[in-house]
Amino acid sequence: MEGNTIEVDIKVPNKTKYLSLIGKIGEDIARELERYSGDKEVLAYHLNLVLTEAMVNAIKHAGPKEPEKLVRIVITLHRDDLTIKVYDDGQGFDINAIPAPNFEELEDRGRGIFLIRTLMDSVAYRKSCKENMLEMKKKLA
Repeated sequence: MEGNTIEVDIKVPNKTKYLSLIGKIGEDIARELERYSGDKEVLAYHLNLVLTEAMVNAIKHAGPKEPEKLVRIVITLHRDDLTIKVYDDGQGFDINAIPAPNFEELEDRGRGIFLIRTLMDSVAYRKSCKENMLEMKKKLA
């Protein structure tokens, strides 16, 4: 690892019972950032939310009835930014085909990608024959 780079690489079974654990890891990382000049508690909440939503999508698209599959989360802290990558080997989805939620008739689902896009500075999704990867970036400086 280079000087100021920290990487956390986590693999968890494809089960919702790990959502809280992954969210709390995001919160802890936010609270320990030395160079972040914004509100660390707000950032902690945002990281918990985007990690939880990304995990829910990975579990949903990786096949929730296949708990032996793994979801991999890689959180990389560089000097001025944070990158979160969530990998799964499910069917994937077209991120550009997901419409914005209808706020007049909210349902219990369909807001995750909207929230992730709102809270992070950039969001990209890549699908390959081996795996899918949702990449989220946040500027820290």
